[in-house]
Amino acid sequence: MGNFDFVKTEWPQIHEPCARAESYVASDPRAACFYARRAVELLVTYLYDLKGYPTPYRDDLSARINAPEFTAGTGPKVAAKLNYLRKLGNDAVHQDRTIGPRDALGALKELFHVMISAAFFNFAHPDNVPTGRQFDPQLARRAAPLTAEEVQRLAQKFQEQDRKHREELERSRQEMAEKDAVIARLREEIAAGQAAKTVKDDHDYREEETRDRFIDLLLREAGWPLDDPRDREYPVTGMPTSSGRGRVDYVLWGSNGLPLAVVEAKRTRRSAEAGRDQARYYADALERETGQRPLIFYTNGQDHHLWDDAMGYPPRPISGFLTEDELGRLIARRRTRTPLSEEPINTGTAGRDYQQRAIRAVDAAFDAKRREALLVMATGTGKTRTVIALVEQLTKAHWAKNVLFLADRTALVEQAEEAFAKNLPDSGGIVNLLESRSGAGRIYLSTYPTILNLIQQKDDTGRRFGPGYFDLIIVDEAHRSVYDKYREIFEYFDAYLIGLTATPKEEVDRNTYELFGQEEGVPTDAYTLDEAIADGWLVPPQSVSFEGQYLRRGIRYADLTEDEKAEWDALEWDENGEIPDAVSAEQVNKILFNAPTVDNVLTTLMEQGRKVADGDRLGKTIIFAKSQRHAEFILERFEKLWPELGGRFAQVITHHSYAPRQAIKDFIVKDSTPHLAISVDMLDTGIDAPAVVNLVFFKDVHSPTKFWQMIGRGTRPCKDLYGPGQDKEDFFVFDFCGNLEYFNQQMEATQGSTQPSMSTRLFLTRAQILQALDVDAPDADARAGAADTRAVHADWLHRTVAGMNLENPLVRRHRFAVERYSDAASWHRLDTAAVEELEPLAQLPTAVTDPDVDAKRFDILLLRGQLARLTADESTWESVALTVQEIAGKLEELFRIDAVRRHAELIQELTTEEWWQDATVAMLEQARTALRGVVRLIEKTRRNPVYTDFVDTLGTATPVELRQVTPGLNAKRFKEKATAYLREHEDDIALQKLRRGRQLTPSDLESLERMLVQAGGGAEDIERAKQTDGGLGVFIRSLVGLERAAVMEKFTEFLDEGRNSADQIRFVRMIVDELVERGVMEPGRLFEDPYAAKSSKGPELYFPPERVIQLADRLREVNLRARVPEAS
Repeated sequence: MGNFDFVKTEWPQIHEPCARAESYVASDPRAACFYARRAVELLVTYLYDLKGYPTPYRDDLSARINAPEFTAGTGPKVAAKLNYLRKLGNDAVHQDRTIGPRDALGALKELFHVMISAAFFNFAHPDNVPTGRQFDPQLARRAAPLTAEEVQRLAQKFQEQDRKHREELERSRQEMAEKDAVIARLREEIAAGQAAKTVKDDHDYREEETRDRFIDLLLREAGWPLDDPRDREYPVTGMPTSSGRGRVDYVLWGSNGLPLAVVEAKRTRRSAEAGRDQARYYADALERETGQRPLIFYTNGQDHHLWDDAMGYPPRPISGFLTEDELGRLIARRRTRTPLSEEPINTGTAGRDYQQRAIRAVDAAFDAKRREALLVMATGTGKTRTVIALVEQLTKAHWAKNVLFLADRTALVEQAEEAFAKNLPDSGGIVNLLESRSGAGRIYLSTYPTILNLIQQKDDTGRRFGPGYFDLIIVDEAHRSVYDKYREIFEYFDAYLIGLTATPKEEVDRNTYELFGQEEGVPTDAYTLDEAIADGWLVPPQSVSFEGQYLRRGIRYADLTEDEKAEWDALEWDENGEIPDAVSAEQVNKILFNAPTVDNVLTTLMEQGRKVADGDRLGKTIIFAKSQRHAEFILERFEKLWPELGGRFAQVITHHSYAPRQAIKDFIVKDSTPHLAISVDMLDTGIDAPAVVNLVFFKDVHSPTKFWQMIGRGTRPCKDLYGPGQDKEDFFVFDFCGNLEYFNQQMEATQGSTQPSMSTRLFLTRAQILQALDVDAPDADARAGAADTRAVHADWLHRTVAGMNLENPLVRRHRFAVERYSDAASWHRLDTAAVEELEPLAQLPTAVTDPDVDAKRFDILLLRGQLARLTADESTWESVALTVQEIAGKLEELFRIDAVRRHAELIQELTTEEWWQDATVAMLEQARTALRGVVRLIEKTRRNPVYTDFVDTLGTATPVELRQVTPGLNAKRFKEKATAYLREHEDDIALQKLRRGRQLTPSDLESLERMLVQAGGGAEDIERAKQTDGGLGVFIRSLVGLERAAVMEKFTEFLDEGRNSADQIRFVRMIVDELVERGVMEPGRLFEDPYAAKSSKGPELYFPPERVIQLADRLREVNLRARVPEAS
């Protein structure tokens, strides 16, 4: 007698591997697990044939078990057991790790549960199923053990048998027909038997044991074999209980015999937090016993937490368990890790004071046990160099070994790879995951989608990147990481997180601050475009806006001349010959290309743009075009207007261009062609072209992030651009589409882009419909006949959740909810709380997919209509009605197609107002299901590109000061003119005295004032300068004698040791700012605001007494050289 004898009565073929597995449970655990998997394979194949489940996208056991139709049929709990047996069987065949008696016994217990459930619901005589029993190992007969090689040969043998059987079935129609007949007869017998059964399924499926085995699998996934008796239920003493004894659920031991971690597992339905204190006491006990404090994990099978209390960190969520090497590193860092504030900065890589300040700010945050940081740094200020120096520091201080650098574009990954290779050549290996998925190193670079895919991949050896693989993740252009699907990356890895963004801190969205653990509007450190320009690291834009008639307001037929109307009427607008009454501004340069408009823009650029080569050639210029066709039309007009430039002066550089990377390399070289780059998105971000002096906005931009990135293409300085000693000091921005005015508005902070995907919207809208039907009690007319509609939506939602694979780490974190809603019974009623619980599930990957995008759009439209009908949302209802009527009208034109004509009556009714007046949810659902498959047949009316020659005007150029670029004095241009003039007269005696820091006399000031007048300064300009704090002397000294660069040099030397904190650097920066603004600063100011804002101690809060004295001495030295008496 055996445990599985009941299986033999109706499923003899499935019984055979069950019996073999049972016979090996004590003598050969590996063979037992292998045969258990074989039994599962035969059972699943049988159920697919019996139930008629569709073959999944990949016809293997994993795909079959996790297919939504199958999971919905068996239930999530049985599917979880099947997955456990599948994976354990794979380990038995493919991996060398030890399979112990405990594994085999667990496998047989789970196999028994599976067979009880499958037989009870699929036997023709279910009353014979022993639901009241549990697996009894004493009933198992003993069989001689097999070698590992014999197990592998058996696996190959069975695989070959199955393959041949499938091929024979496919070749023989007669055998296929016979099989179909057998299946049909079985279905009838089973249906009759199931209908007549008199007992209920009272079997105890031991879910808590399944939970423990699921934790076993996660630990094995991290490389823990759990084959030593002391790995589980390890006894400890000194516990705060009456006996003083306890047993640790799991202890993860290092190769040196010392404990690396304890794992406390609580019941599945209890919070994991319930095990926190108990796990801590276990760690205390093991520390007393071994002298080494282990790390602490506590879990309930879904929610896992890691607590590194020895390093002073609070518990934190984690998506899985760490490997022996990863735990060993964390333990070792207790001895080797040094405070970051004591670790010097490589000033050869990050030598600028603001870069060091940013690094020290991150140091301070990490030293204070924070694990996230956000750095806001203007484009061109060296974000990448800053984080490279930070990576070097973290590595040397033993905080990080493996680092992941993430960017949203391939070009940015490639640039970062070059920067790391150049500045950190001894890093231990740099791996570009876009090119080498299997490469090994210390610095890994990737785009978001690539690493997201790698997270979800797993082979027989486990996952390439477990949750503890990376110690540090750097996120370039961090604002884009807030999209929900990428946030999963940061929640999966247990790593320090540093975000980088060039978006001004006022415009960084709230979600980004939240993701990086920062208070809204307060990043870890910020270095703005204002500061970078004031410090001389970047150059400012000179921006002008043009009020173009067509570009701002579009073109109306009624406003054209008679000749232009005739040209308009003659154009081939679309395939149907329809002629529009107007073209909106949005459509200009999208479907309508007007030559005079483009000519006006190009002429303005060529006449007013910055010139190089002694004014003979337009400087490097980027035109931001709306589309590929727009870019090509611009190039066509340019070459028509300036044919003498030979065809290489200007070039379209887009993703569609031939060899675009080489074209970019040619463009960034100062004196090589092309000089004019016409781009669509490709040059918006990610290129370093210091010679660019003209930017042309020939399209509207709506993203502040993108706008400031585009502005950043011109901010980099360039030495000797206009000739020896004539550096680039600014650049021009020509805006023809209203972008400058738009981004100068003071916009409120946003939550960031949270537009859900189409699949997410379908899921949530269906759930909301169920809630409206179940809870909100809509009026009877709206819900008439809605029962069937509800059943359709509930079934779709059920299958979608059932199709979420719990092996996927993105799904695993929501295991409880996925298991709950994989049960059809959970959809019988949905309330508000249930819909809120379902929201995270709406975004998870599932096997239920639909490639028909047009059908899904139609689904969303009709589902919105159903929800609007139930919730009395009149506005949405009217919008849906109008849109559907328009679609129905287009379908009427396709009655020549049988698939459409079949629904002619419904389509015609949808166009009438009467149908919508009486429409119910059930009627809308009928329309949705009937027409979703034919809406794709509606041909998108294609507007042909049209080219016109209508007279257009640009209007007057209006200078615009960008809000993020503070102009300083209103007489900024006067200051620039004066500086340039003074530099041309360096031989003047008074100027020489001023530049060398010598004391000036009143007559010297008079001489300098005359020079300012000769430079173009009017009486108002000079009077304004005299009225500034410190008078004319300080004003002039700030131009040529007390420039920021000179002061920075003085105080950079003061901070040159590279060991100062972020607060110390910020304090000195305040001194520099005041000296630059005021010209002089008395040492006593150090104890006034803003220097004493945090404490009345002023500098003594940050510096030891001897360094405060040094600061005061440095100020006196600067004052002696800067103080200038007023002219009398």
